[in-house]
Amino acid sequence: MHEIKTKIEGLRRKFDEDGFNAKTLEDLQELRNLYLSRSKGYIQELFDDLKALSPEEKPEAGKKLNQLKAHINRSLRKLHQKLNTPPVPGSVVDLTLPGKRTYWGAPHPLRIFREEIECVFLRMGFSIEDGPEIENDYYNFEALNFPPLHPSRDTWGVFHITDDLLLRTHTSPVHIRIMEKKRPPIRIITPGRVFRKETPDSTHTPAFFQLEGLVVDYGITFAHLKGTLEYFLKALFHEKSQYRLRPGFSPFTEPSVAFDLRCPTCGGEQNDCRFCRGGGWIDILAAGMVDPQVFKNVSIDPEKYSGFAFGLNVDRIAMVTYGVLDARTFYENDLRFLRQFLSK
Repeated sequence: MHEIKTKIEGLRRKFDEDGFNAKTLEDLQELRNLYLSRSKGYIQELFDDLKALSPEEKPEAGKKLNQLKAHINRSLRKLHQKLNTPPVPGSVVDLTLPGKRTYWGAPHPLRIFREEIECVFLRMGFSIEDGPEIENDYYNFEALNFPPLHPSRDTWGVFHITDDLLLRTHTSPVHIRIMEKKRPPIRIITPGRVFRKETPDSTHTPAFFQLEGLVVDYGITFAHLKGTLEYFLKALFHEKSQYRLRPGFSPFTEPSVAFDLRCPTCGGEQNDCRFCRGGGWIDILAAGMVDPQVFKNVSIDPEKYSGFAFGLNVDRIAMVTYGVLDARTFYENDLRFLRQFLSK
């Protein structure tokens, strides 16, 4: 009995080794004949050896031999399936083909540029705040001194969801939410995506990125506004950059101004410049002192506090910085364009 058990275990190990070395269907067929042939197969020879055992030993030895036979059949089916399965396309490497370069992922150019802007303001002590892109009418308009039926509402091109809900047209609603929760001093920037009904062209898209800022404290004057934005423009562009202020209008700032930057592409010397259109100046941002009514709407005493706010179109300034002639290029997902910023 001990001898036949030893033969069965040895045959199992030998089969597992031979099965591992089988590389073709022909090898598999030879393996099947060697172990399962009814005339000279190893399994059949062991069944013949059972005749020499006593009646008490035959059941146990026969059970072990049947288990070995089942193991061999099961293994042969798996090997046949493996060898008969066609290779997955691409799993076999053709060494004659030219190599393919793998491109590493990188942040979107607008994200890179937005982070550059944020770093300038962070160095000045500003903090970054965020808010919902779906706003209600109060935060987007009324709290910012846009009364119902105010004519200036018509110029914003609002995407309405319901009568009261809309896609925010600027990030100024975040200013209202912060002033409701926090008392001065306040020094924040609010970057984010905004939405307006605008026909897409080289300088306009229905969705774009904006960054606005707010400072509220005792004794804030227009000089603080001018000094802050002058430092920002020179840090972002160049120390010798030229800019100018001109009167502007906004319902939530008074007085209001616009900052123009001397065209960094042509310096105002080319009449056919695609960026300044020959005017020599590029509209960079709008700013102004916070209207006292806005402070009253958030329960901040305008007799004690003052402040300024500003806002800029990140996409448009990125166009000037990177030399992009069409704002829509940022959103076309053209890898030929995006790969240019991998090293930035």
